[in-house]
Amino acid sequence: MRALAAFAATLLTAGVAAAQDGPSGQAMVQTCYVCHGPEGRSAEAVPALLRGQKEFVVRQMIEFKADRRPATIMNRIAKSYSDEQIAAIADYLAGLK
Repeated sequence: MRALAAFAATLLTAGVAAAQDGPSGQAMVQTCYVCHGPEGRSAEAVPALLRGQKEFVVRQMIEFKADRRPATIMNRIAKSYSDEQIAAIADYLAGLK
């Protein structure tokens, strides 16, 4: 558990600079809206995207990516993102209110 927390902390601090080489967090989050609803405010069975909770978002994405959290599709989606991209997505969502 400590290793996971340390890994998540590393992602949170390292992601912004590395993510600048690829698509922005904002651009990557646009694809999330397909399932999570407009602006991530889902009214359906799919959870809304959490705003302002950067550490939680990173932790959940890491859990999906490592197949430690059950999912129908999120584990496959999370595996398509690098750790830096996950951090950039979390950074963007953290800034939304």
